[in-house]
Amino acid sequence: MKILLVEDEEEVAEALAEDLSEQRFIVEIASDGWQGWQLIQAFEYDLILLDVMLPKLDGIRLCQQLRAHGYHTPVLMLTARDSLTDKVLGLDAGADDYIVKPFELQELAARVRALLRRGGSPLPPILQWGELHLDPSRCSVTYAGHPLQLTVKEYHLLELFLRHSRQVLSRNAILDHLWSSEDPPEAEAVKSHIKRLRQKLSLAGSPADLIETVYGLGYRLKPLS
Repeated sequence: MKILLVEDEEEVAEALAEDLSEQRFIVEIASDGWQGWQLIQAFEYDLILLDVMLPKLDGIRLCQQLRAHGYHTPVLMLTARDSLTDKVLGLDAGADDYIVKPFELQELAARVRALLRRGGSPLPPILQWGELHLDPSRCSVTYAGHPLQLTVKEYHLLELFLRHSRQVLSRNAILDHLWSSEDPPEAEAVKSHIKRLRQKLSLAGSPADLIETVYGLGYRLKPLS
């Protein structure tokens, strides 16, 4: 799942991004509110981590702006000020939750998971498609009880298919979900990752066409009979 982190303190942003990446989230960083707004308009995110004190466009105004334009992405405010007024301002601006700096990374991760569960991107305990099971809490994947050893990108790719199990995903949609806008690969990279993922699934006993190619459109999980 893809998170936008809008934070102008470089060391804080890098630490948060590293910790969330270890939990298999894809994290993109914006260093000011205006850059964050541009990314929100250009790409789809499952959650936004938004610092209040930002250059160019502060977090309160950015949150108001995205809600005014109809964006319903869950927003978790990061604030260094623990006053009731600041909390009320953030929630009234449209934020879904807030956390006061300094905070424990474990608490932040828990709040992120809670927002994703109740927001527009539900997180069921287990993602399942036939014999295929993915456990987001453990970052584990099995097919018919056999564990799969996946790379981070393969894991994210399979999770994306399971969360959109009845949709056809184009190569460009997959690129937007799974890669940072700063260094996107060629569309051919999607084909290579899907090929390797299919091979690993087949070795675990899945049908060779569990991930189907829909010619001219993209890819999807093969409908269950």
